[in-house]
Amino acid sequence: MTLLSHLTELRRRIWRSLAVVLLSMGGGLYLAPKLLRYLKSVPPGSEMTWNVFSPWDGIRMYMSIALVIALTVSLPYILYQLWGFVKQGLHQQERTAALRYVPYSVICFLTGLAFGYFVVLPMSFSFTSKITKSMDLVETYGVAQYFGFMMNIVIPLAIAFELPVIVMFLTKIGILTPQVLHKMRRYAYLVLVIVASLISPPELISHLLVFVPLVVLYEISVLLSRVVYGRRKTTALVEA
Repeated sequence: MTLLSHLTELRRRIWRSLAVVLLSMGGGLYLAPKLLRYLKSVPPGSEMTWNVFSPWDGIRMYMSIALVIALTVSLPYILYQLWGFVKQGLHQQERTAALRYVPYSVICFLTGLAFGYFVVLPMSFSFTSKITKSMDLVETYGVAQYFGFMMNIVIPLAIAFELPVIVMFLTKIGILTPQVLHKMRRYAYLVLVIVASLISPPELISHLLVFVPLVVLYEISVLLSRVVYGRRKTTALVEA
């Protein structure tokens, strides 16, 4: 295909994805108040009163939550369109590996979301709340500010939980090896320390509660890389 043909194909798939997202917005608008009420009923949302500081805050949050729901519902179709576009530039082995690891990627992402929301977010909110009370300040939280705080914690952790799947895929297609991961360990740990310090409250116990799972994820990634690398070498010997 020529460059113009690729751009035409990409535009066609983008318009299809946007159409599905817009159709899903109807369901998102219906479910948005229910989701907001649920988040207010579970910690740390149940421990505060959410306020709006401008007439547009309520509408902005309503539309934002509806859009998140619509994107979540549309994600499988968007990934299908993305796959249809990129698979033409992949070898058969890469296509097979990508399709095989998609379900694991979704599971890891959801696990990271759950860990971030139910473990790290309450811990971070509790720490900031104690600091606020120790300074005799009144806790008055805007709903937009609270959701920004929540997303800054939950989304990076959900992405971090994708590490084992990414490593397995890159090992499968021959870009990574266990030896490279072993050599990168000290630098990887340094990066994980930085990530943990950015996500968690600035005190040692919170850092450890975030850093330890990230280290475990990295070591699991190294182990899985060895398994995939060994299978790849065995398959190559059999084919030879």
